[in-house]
Amino acid sequence: MSAAACVGTEEIVDLPVPDWARVFDVAPAPLLLLTPDLVIVHANRARLEATATTLEDTVGRHLFDAFPMRPDDPAADGLVNLRASLEETLVTRRPVTMAVQRYDIPLPDGTWDVRYWSPVNVPVLDGTGGVAFLLHRSDDITDYVRLRGEAEQGQRRVVEVEADLLSRTRELQDAVAELRALEARQRRTAHSLAGLAAIVSALAAAESRAHLVDLLADHGGAALDASLLALALPGPRGGDLVLTASGRPGRRLSADGQHPSAVAARGRAVLVGEAGAQPPPAPGLRSWAALPLRSDGRLLGSLTVGWAGPRVLEDHDVRLLEALAVQTVQAVERVTRLEDERRLASATRSLAETLQRSLLTDPPRVPGLDLAVRYRPAAVEAQVGGDWYDAFPSGEGTTVVIGDVTGHDRLAAAAMGQVRNVLRGIASAVGGPPSRVLAFLDRAMAGFGTATLATAVLACVGPAPADAPAGARTLTWSSAGHPPPLLIPPAGPPRLLDRRPDLLLGVRPDTHRRDAAETLLPGTTLLLYTDGLVERRDADLDAGLARLLAAAADLTGRPAGEVGDTLLERLAPERADDVALLAVRVLPPA
Repeated sequence: MSAAACVGTEEIVDLPVPDWARVFDVAPAPLLLLTPDLVIVHANRARLEATATTLEDTVGRHLFDAFPMRPDDPAADGLVNLRASLEETLVTRRPVTMAVQRYDIPLPDGTWDVRYWSPVNVPVLDGTGGVAFLLHRSDDITDYVRLRGEAEQGQRRVVEVEADLLSRTRELQDAVAELRALEARQRRTAHSLAGLAAIVSALAAAESRAHLVDLLADHGGAALDASLLALALPGPRGGDLVLTASGRPGRRLSADGQHPSAVAARGRAVLVGEAGAQPPPAPGLRSWAALPLRSDGRLLGSLTVGWAGPRVLEDHDVRLLEALAVQTVQAVERVTRLEDERRLASATRSLAETLQRSLLTDPPRVPGLDLAVRYRPAAVEAQVGGDWYDAFPSGEGTTVVIGDVTGHDRLAAAAMGQVRNVLRGIASAVGGPPSRVLAFLDRAMAGFGTATLATAVLACVGPAPADAPAGARTLTWSSAGHPPPLLIPPAGPPRLLDRRPDLLLGVRPDTHRRDAAETLLPGTTLLLYTDGLVERRDADLDAGLARLLAAAADLTGRPAGEVGDTLLERLAPERADDVALLAVRVLPPA
């Protein structure tokens, strides 16, 4: 017997504390412990054996994901009945005993085992009367059902089984009563563990150190009943620490000082249950815990949790705080990487954009033509692309070009600069129709020493034949794998110059290239553009071109710059990709 002593008429007995987790695990009845959302928290051995499953297969999964209905039995209603019973238990907060249910069990070899069950659902209430868990007991009575079907010969056995089921139900109700009696003692631990899980889930969304501190305060304060959660991390230039708490300005601490957060940042935990004369880490605190943040032996800083009143920091409290510190380390490392990546990406993008914009110059002024160019980079960090445009005099006309070097980084921007400048030189030195210039450019790109691929449309706007209307121009153009130019005539709907494009540049230098020609009447607008204007991740190119035609339907007669601005606003408001535009409008005769 345990030690006992008699004091007056009262007897004090020191009994051992039961290990309820072990009791649950070895209970002969198949038991499942569920959250109110029907997520499996635990299953005892009898349940695992009855369903041929393991804890790894079930814990953390939704009940009906782990135990689905048999797909080849349209009459199966066990899942519907069980869900209704569980919902009734949640609403009434009372035990619900179900009628016998057929609920087949999937076996590891892919087959299904016909099973009959006698389920009972019992709510486990928290201190406020809410449902904290659902205890689901489901006895396998397949043999009983089969015996009952054997008519009179099995009748006696049926009576015995039913009596046994009733007896087991009463046993379960007695066990629930014992669990409720234990609830008050375990409420604090359950509350803390649930709070830790909520904190861990919330920290995964942190995007910066400041955001991380806010999430710690929002979720950790409620879970731990704490008045303060603060991080002490090295400043941007190292040396001193910066102590940050949500809603408070950052406070600089000497890394060698005696502030609890600084002491913990040097590797020693500080646990104070009652401050007494000790100065608190922040005003209004009477107890606190400061824990080091370690990663692979390195000290990253410290986590400080404070309470307005005295607090007994028991072993399970300390273990909980240490678990929170481990999760905080992971979150700190992740947001630090994110901040470093954003700074690097911003610097890279700034350099690449400067290079790109230095090459994208204003178009020349040409009598009789209204030329406008637009370039808008993507909003995403470091997504600088190889889009470019150019316009320059050539012979008796004006050459316009738009293109796109594959890639979205500074290398693509550098390659774009090479291709643009080489094309200008070839157009000036070689001359001839656009197809000839593109053919020479294709052969020149083969000597770049890099696998550069590009699409382009090269066009020449020159004088029209003598019999053409006054002010008209001739457009001669060639396409290397680029989206078709858009033509907005002075009368009639917009249309695409959709002659099949030749192969893109950089694939086969000896590709034969062709030209096409159009007469541009006065008032006509020609639009060259890159694919960022029409392409979407959720639709094909044909759908994008259809949107372009619809968006340009009311732009007849508009100035070239207004056409570009309007199409950018209508078709690419989200700035998901770089977009370059070049618009040429043939002005009516003076």
